[in-house]
Amino acid sequence: MRKAKPKKRILLPDPKFGDQLVTRFINNLMLDGKKSIAYTIFYDALDIVGEKMKDAEKAPLEIWKQALENITPQVEVKSRRVGGATFQVPMEVRPERKVSISMKNLVLYSRKRAGRSMAEKLAGEIMAAYNQEGAAFKRKEEMHRMAEANKAFAHFRV
Repeated sequence: MRKAKPKKRILLPDPKFGDQLVTRFINNLMLDGKKSIAYTIFYDALDIVGEKMKDAEKAPLEIWKQALENITPQVEVKSRRVGGATFQVPMEVRPERKVSISMKNLVLYSRKRAGRSMAEKLAGEIMAAYNQEGAAFKRKEEMHRMAEANKAFAHFRV
């Protein structure tokens, strides 16, 4: 590569939970640089999750972390050109990319959900992911299926 790799930015932990993962998620949720609104949406969503899932013996933050874990892909397919043909080559996902893919999918499918407010949509998607259902979980399953189907091309890995 011509240019040096950019330095990793240090994220400050969020004010309520003191967790860097939450800050990273809020940065993915944020639109047009409106971070305070993103914080409000996330905290409201966790409150809704806490109310609706009282029977689960976990804190809303733990439910959110488990939901993220449930929609985190282990493998993905990448296009690779070999001798004029393009193959979908299954590859393991790097740890940082795993987290970012799962967060982006959670936000994306929350936005597509039907609901009144973004907080409600996000809460719905979090609960669905926690219960191993919903669009974000389906997306992960689909990625795994694609990788499984193209296992024969694994020897093209770089």
